Amino acid sequence: MPEETQHHWIITLDVENFSPRRDPVQRRVRAAMYRVLDGAMERAGIAAADAVSEDRGDGVLMLIRSSVSPVMIAGPFVRELDEGLGEYAQEANEDHAVRLRMALHQGMATRDERGWSGDAVNTTCRIVDAQPLRDVLAAAPSARMAFAVSDEVHRAVIRHGHRGIDPAAYLPFDLTTKHGETISTWATVPGYAAPPGLPRPAAEPPVDQEPPATAGGQPGSAARQPAVVQNAQTVRGDQVAGPKHVTVHTTGKVRL
Repeated sequence: MPEETQHHWIITLDVENFSPRRDPVQRRVRAAMYRVLDGAMERAGIAAADAVSEDRGDGVLMLIRSSVSPVMIAGPFVRELDEGLGEYAQEANEDHAVRLRMALHQGMATRDERGWSGDAVNTTCRIVDAQPLRDVLAAAPSARMAFAVSDEVHRAVIRHGHRGIDPAAYLPFDLTTKHGETISTWATVPGYAAPPGLPRPAAEPPVDQEPPATAGGQPGSAARQPAVVQNAQTVRGDQVAGPKHVTVHTTGKVRL
C-alpha cells in the first residue's frame, strides 16, 4: 500500500551525454556519479537517513525530508557536489566525463512499492530535462554542473542570499509543459558569474527618473504609469515587492 503523502525537497540529477556511451563506460560513469553524490551529501552534512533515492539509469531522483534546511541543499551540498565532480574530472578522460544537470523543487510526494509519484516529482523531472538547462551546460565547457531551482524555491530560499548562496548568479527561464503549464525556473552554473546563454532581465529605471516627454513637451500618459504597470505583460506579479524589486522575463518559452 502507498505510504502517507508527505512534503519533501525533491532533487533530480542527470548525466550529460550519457546514452551515446558504450555499456562498459556507462557502468563506470554511473559508479562515479554515485560516489561523488554520496561524498557530497556526507560532507554537506545531509544524513543518509534523511534522504531516499531512486535510480533513473542516467541519473537519480532524490527526496529529502522537509526537516532538512533547503539552505544546506542549495548551498553546501551544491558546492560539495561541484567540487567532487572537479576532483573526479582530474582523473577521468573525455569518454568517462561526468557533468550533471541538477534540479531542486519542493512539494508533496507519495511512495508505493515501485517508487515515488506526485505532481512535484513530475515538475522536478521536467526542469532537469528542460532544453534551456541543457543549453546552459553545453555553453559552459569548463563547468561540471548546471543547477536549476523552481520559482518557489527561488522565492523562499535563493533570493534571500543566505550564506553560500549568491542570488546574482541565477537567471530566470520559463518552460511550457505538453499540457500547457508554464513553469518558472532559475538556473546557475557554479564557477560562472551567471549561466551562459540566458539573457539578463531588463533593468528597471529608477523610480525618481523623469518620464520621457511626448512630442508636445509634456510627459505622455503611458510614461506616467508606474514601471510595474508598463511591464504588465512581462512581470510576474508574485515576484513584485515594490517598484525597485520587479523581475522581468525576456526569455521565450520552451515546450516539453
